[in-house]
Amino acid sequence: MTYLLAVDIGNTNITVGAFQDRQLTATWRMATRETRTIDEHAWALQGVLQSKNVDPNSFDAVAICSVVPPLTEAYLSALTQITKTEPLVIGPGVKTGIRVHYDRTQDVGADRIVDAVAAHQIYGGPIVVVDIGTATVFDAITSDGDYIGGAISPGMEIAAEAMFRNTSQLRRVEMTAPDRVIGRSTVASMQSGFVYGFAELIEGMIARFKMELNPNAPDKVKVVATGGLANLMAEHTESLDHINPNLTLAGLQILHEMNKS
Repeated sequence: MTYLLAVDIGNTNITVGAFQDRQLTATWRMATRETRTIDEHAWALQGVLQSKNVDPNSFDAVAICSVVPPLTEAYLSALTQITKTEPLVIGPGVKTGIRVHYDRTQDVGADRIVDAVAAHQIYGGPIVVVDIGTATVFDAITSDGDYIGGAISPGMEIAAEAMFRNTSQLRRVEMTAPDRVIGRSTVASMQSGFVYGFAELIEGMIARFKMELNPNAPDKVKVVATGGLANLMAEHTESLDHINPNLTLAGLQILHEMNKS
């Protein structure tokens, strides 16, 4: 029996998952903080694991996916320190089982590759992955498992923060959907613009992706959503076939299996 610790380091949050063989048994989420020392990262990781009575020494393997380069080495050291294992860091040289068709393959974020692997392995292809988080990211994977590119737009929370910082009369608002699209207050109007506006963006981009990915049968293209705001968006669009908040963690588990010596 294998115990794997999977760590997804994102720009806003760090998501951690514990696997027993292929079964995800526990998850944790922490705020991304680049200013911590290696020892502080180690203490924080030990603390969150122990919050669910998980012993850091129980893991046989660790897999890391990071889009924050300054944190990658720090977490590599911290995880090695607390688990006494050498982590697998997703990057060049790691077997993925998919071909990447991108002008500069090194420009594709590790999380996008991990998500593509998981989506194709779990749901099959052709498939579109929509990561609704700090950014809203769309990725296209063919039926053969080829990653052929995607699109990146600002995330809902980034857009809200930019509006707050660059206007004098608008405030921060909670990301919930108002009862009506036509807002009758400034708060409701902003919530409508963010939630329903991003829902329309997502629906429109999915429709365009489907036509390019499989023009003869766009309805055969599956769509899976992940990310911190996936569940919120799922309530306001019918374009999402699957919601999997732990898609990246699942991909790390798959890649660990694929790269075991």
